[in-house]
Amino acid sequence: MAKLVVALDVRERDKLEVILKEMEGLQIWVKVGLEAICAFGLSIIPELKKKGLNVFADMKLHDIPNTVESASRVITRSGADMLNVHCTGGKAMCEAAVYGAKDEAEKLGIKKPIVLGVTILTSMSVEDLGIIGMRGTTRDTVLRLANLGRDAGLDGIISSAQEIKVVRDYFGKDFAILTPGIRPKGNEVNDQKRVTTPEEAVRAGADFLVVGRPITAAPSPRESAEQILKEIEEAEKV
Repeated sequence: MAKLVVALDVRERDKLEVILKEMEGLQIWVKVGLEAICAFGLSIIPELKKKGLNVFADMKLHDIPNTVESASRVITRSGADMLNVHCTGGKAMCEAAVYGAKDEAEKLGIKKPIVLGVTILTSMSVEDLGIIGMRGTTRDTVLRLANLGRDAGLDGIISSAQEIKVVRDYFGKDFAILTPGIRPKGNEVNDQKRVTTPEEAVRAGADFLVVGRPITAAPSPRESAEQILKEIEEAEKV
């Protein structure tokens, strides 16, 4: 079953505690990105692990291979279940992230975290790609970067729902797909440009669905999360 990943994109401790309280007992993952880790430090990861949560460290590593390998080791040591890199950092950099995570996990006797590659941010359109010198459609660019990531040993990629089906058809079932920009029907798009509903993402073949503000900014975060979990379950029955 596809997993709901609740994005803990907050910087206030009180708000974080309120959201975590609302999520108690739900079958979810949580995501901590730059905002939360800058606010609370990397120690937020083992703190969340102690609550029984699976944690995605959304650091989007992008640097020279040696630095990325070292950062991958540190994140692995923190107990994160998943981490990510930018595929645009190149094959050698992606390989370094995978090696760092795998080697560190073996040394610690723990399970290696899932290592995913960011293809194109869901806040970017084809026009944005052209401005930064990337040619072709978002579909072609995502496939090209996904292929680079797979060859580098990544466990999967991060892409918008618009590319899920073609990635799934091209790479098969053993290549994980995490999809941000998930917006239940009736929700605001905000700064995302390539969005979709939970139902559409699941039917297209996503393994992980990242949802932030539609849950964390909702009047009742728990009710919103429960509704999305129900939508995921119903979509998988079809």
